[in-house]
Amino acid sequence: MRKLLPLLLIVGCFRLQAQVKPTPAADRLKSIEQRKALNAQSPLNNTAFRSIGPSVMSGRVVDIDVNPADPTEFYVAYATGGLWQTVNNGQSFVPVFDSADIITIGDIAVNWKTRSIWVGTGEVNSSRSTYAGLGVYKSDNNGKTWEYLGLPESHHIGKVQLHPTDPNTAWVAVMGHLYSPNKDRGVYKTTDGGKTWKHTLYIDENTGSVELDINPQNPNELYAAMWYRTRRAWNFEESGKTSGIYKSTNGGESWELISTPASGFPTGEGVGRIGLAVYPQNPNIIYAVVDNNARQAANAVRRSQDTGRLSLRDFKDLSKEQFLALDDKKLAAFVSSPRNGIPARYTAAKLKELVGSGSLAPTVIWDYLYDANTALFETPIIGCELYRSDDAGKTWRKTNKEPINIYSTYGYYFGMVFVSPANENKVILTGVDLLLSTDGGVSFKSIDKDNVHSDHHMAWMSPHKEGHIINGNDGGLNISYDNGAHWFKANTPAVGQFYAVTVDMARPYNVYGGLQDNGVWYAPSNTVESMAWYDSGENPYKRIGGGDGMQVQVDWRDNKTVYSGSQFGAYTRQNLLTKDRKFIRPARDLGEPAYRFNWQTPIVLSRHNQDVLYYGSNKFHRSFSKGDSLVTLSADLTTNPAQGDVPFGTIATLSESPLRFGLIYAGSDDGNIQITKDGGYSWTLINSKLMPKGLYVSRVTASAFKEGRVYASLNGYRNDHFNAYVYVSEDYGATWKQIAKDLPAEPVNVVKEDPNNENIIYIGTDGGLYVSMDGGNSSIKWSKGLPYSIPVHDIAIQPRDNEIVLGTHGRSLYVAGLAAVQQLAKGK
Repeated sequence: MRKLLPLLLIVGCFRLQAQVKPTPAADRLKSIEQRKALNAQSPLNNTAFRSIGPSVMSGRVVDIDVNPADPTEFYVAYATGGLWQTVNNGQSFVPVFDSADIITIGDIAVNWKTRSIWVGTGEVNSSRSTYAGLGVYKSDNNGKTWEYLGLPESHHIGKVQLHPTDPNTAWVAVMGHLYSPNKDRGVYKTTDGGKTWKHTLYIDENTGSVELDINPQNPNELYAAMWYRTRRAWNFEESGKTSGIYKSTNGGESWELISTPASGFPTGEGVGRIGLAVYPQNPNIIYAVVDNNARQAANAVRRSQDTGRLSLRDFKDLSKEQFLALDDKKLAAFVSSPRNGIPARYTAAKLKELVGSGSLAPTVIWDYLYDANTALFETPIIGCELYRSDDAGKTWRKTNKEPINIYSTYGYYFGMVFVSPANENKVILTGVDLLLSTDGGVSFKSIDKDNVHSDHHMAWMSPHKEGHIINGNDGGLNISYDNGAHWFKANTPAVGQFYAVTVDMARPYNVYGGLQDNGVWYAPSNTVESMAWYDSGENPYKRIGGGDGMQVQVDWRDNKTVYSGSQFGAYTRQNLLTKDRKFIRPARDLGEPAYRFNWQTPIVLSRHNQDVLYYGSNKFHRSFSKGDSLVTLSADLTTNPAQGDVPFGTIATLSESPLRFGLIYAGSDDGNIQITKDGGYSWTLINSKLMPKGLYVSRVTASAFKEGRVYASLNGYRNDHFNAYVYVSEDYGATWKQIAKDLPAEPVNVVKEDPNNENIIYIGTDGGLYVSMDGGNSSIKWSKGLPYSIPVHDIAIQPRDNEIVLGTHGRSLYVAGLAAVQQLAKGK
């Protein structure tokens, strides 16, 4: 959320971005045809993948559209899981968007009179896993076929608003690029069913439209929420003075800013994402929720000394005198707490002695514990506020009397408000919690329950049956008939968003994976999704970790010792039988510079000696004792870039040679590739001038066939640069050659070798799985049994069973045998 970047950071960012630019829409559309060709000519599509779930844990819902005449029929849109229809109140779902060119969705709109479905592609929630779309699609036959309607530079769409009576008129709120400025932002209008579009509201290249709503009684009256936000790999600005609410009284042909200083609505640099809801029975009533990034007043940031204990915030910006004045008992309780991880030799008395002598800074505890994860909760912004207008947007008043603490610092991920179609005072807000108000937003109560996942994005309230609510969240879909007092899950689709996947050597072997906001799970590879577990009470999938699930490593000697964790490197070792756990993270001394951790911090268990664990921050760490202790062996292996408010300059991938112990490769998020041949004591930079500078190294993979061979993939997602980059070196990275040059413009996430044939390479991209059977000279698409386009985040190979496992970011896990691929390769 930094607004004023240091000059050094600005210069450094320009340098990193100089070699890559956002991929033009024309190139992306051309690559769609390229993908179709690689799919059509693929003999691999005679062999199908099979889904192994899980559906017990779902994925992020971004929109719901309910049949007003029959609420047991509705459509659910998932961020990267596609569009699904139910006609039995969520007991089962059918995918209707799997044949489309792109599966990521921002918003849907259904004209229930004509049964036409409009899909705005590209999620608008602006997270690390928010994929760019290609524009708008439309179907008039329930998804059997889709017509492309254009807007390819939109990337991320906040709302598709249909005219209530004219099926040819629609408006689209375009947020625009996530990681780069662009002019194709704002509101677009069509009057010919999407054949042509008119750009009717534009502010600037960093301010897009995140929300639209309409007066259903007078469709010439529309409201648009404009949002200034910039995101780069190293920094995120969630707010700006060009954010605001605009109104049109001529059908969206022209717009006027109505959130002026005189209106009562917040203005200025702190205005972040805005959500809108017009009350249909009296369209003069409008609700607007705002993510207010302005800092809390000093007297509102209460010191926790008054609560009987210290929190991290109490140690920020302390002078020496203030530190020495801290209550001894409270300080002792804080520093001795295991969750804070302060080295045991630093007692409260010792700390005061060292701070008093000037050996340690008075902010030493803040400096030691403050990191990217802490920043999500410790930055004292105002956060969520709700405003209401009773005069069609002329004036606004804040409704909530008490703070609405459902955003922390990531209101950009939520930012929605919903008003009941039948009660102007019944309002739902979505955030980490799900809140209901029955007094017009004056007060709220949580309607989240134990079987409802946190992080909410959508709520529908019935206009006819009081209490009937459908809620979409990061864990899927929930339905209530009593205003949230009780819920049931409607999670039959397997639409989990996997970051990473691995396997063990049990019989049958197990598949392990970490999911976005849904922890770490594992199950047997022969799992068949079935409703029978509701009767038996035994689901094949077991949860072994929380948070955002990340990488997993399994000790193949017992198949019970598992290393897994969550975001920013919070890993544990656990025994699946005894349930014993050990927290694993590199330690440093007070006063030493902080390590930087990637969102998906890499870990590798050495197959040469499975007591040896490798761990990457911005430095390389090694344990000879299963993680009981970690030794830092390297200097900074990144470019050590200047920092914004997103961790950057981190190791993103590690790989040890299966042929030689201690031959290890590391790739960083700022473009470095390094090698060590002595187990981590010395490192050599092996970047090639052939490679675009500064791109995220998504994977390094040491070959199991030749010691000097290594593969690397670069990913330009964080630059809105979608070209595919895969390289191979035969001499330990001294020289590199680009391979798989025929891949479409889809960022590459993973490269894996076949276990039996060195010429077969598996490549997972944001658009699917590709296979080369000639060492990378040519590629074909393998999509049988998968959605046509699905992000493949990770690949695991089970060599004994000769099977491949795909961890997809939106459709969970898939398994297939490799015999057919290997047989085809022999023919080549």
